[in-house]
Formats: sequence, C-alpha cells, structure tokens
Amino acid sequence: MKKTMKMNPAAAPTEQKLTERQQQQRVVKWAQEHEADFPELKLLYHVPNERKCSPQQGRQMKLMGVRSGVPDLCLPVARAGFHGLYIEMKSEKGKVSENQKFWIENLTAQGFQTTVCYSWLEAVQVLENYLTEA
Repeated sequence: MKKTMKMNPAAAPTEQKLTERQQQQRVVKWAQEHEADFPELKLLYHVPNERKCSPQQGRQMKLMGVRSGVPDLCLPVARAGFHGLYIEMKSEKGKVSENQKFWIENLTAQGFQTTVCYSWLEAVQVLENYLTEA
C-alpha cells in the first residue's frame, strides 16, 4: 500500500521564493521527521560538492575525490530495479549545468534513478514514490 505524506497547503505559495539551499534543507527535515514511516530515509545524505573555499582547499578537496556536478542528495537504497536514488535540487529558476547533466546521464546508465527537483515538495514526492515502489 502506498503511503502518502500530507503537506501543508498553506506553505506552497511561498515555496517559489526559497533558495536551492532552503529547498534542500526542507527535504532533509522532512526526511528526518518521516524516518518512522520510511526507515530507509536514515540513509539519505547530502553530497557536499559545492564549495566556497581557498584555492588550496579546493585542490585538497579535488585530491580527496570531490567532483563537480554530482547530484545533491543520495539515497543508497535499491528499489524497483534501481541501485539507489540521486536528486539534484534546483531553485524554481535554477538550471542544470553541463557537469550535472554528465553525472545524471551516467548515473542513470549505471542503474540509478536520477531526478532534478525544483522544489522540496517535488523532492518529497519523488522520495515517497521511490520508497513505495516494489
């Protein structure tokens, strides 16, 4: 049976004004609040590939394996023939970069479900649908 989480309809009109970071924070908060419904959400994590750092720190991060364009959120849970789920978060007017397109295409080719979400509500729906698939 498919579980559907109720969203606060009053929150929807202001969603367009949220930054990408704020959208993602809401997804993570929702996931933490719904771990009892979907225990797999405890495995959801952020890939910290955006950076504002010194050139030296940037070189160190690259040496440690940071790659530009990797999607923002990863849920390493197999479902419905997929190895896991990657979500790239964008603000309402955000655009997918060429590096992000590369990662999305290649992760999809490797058997992961990938998606770009332009709101936290959209990302929550993707997570719910993914976790309720047989």
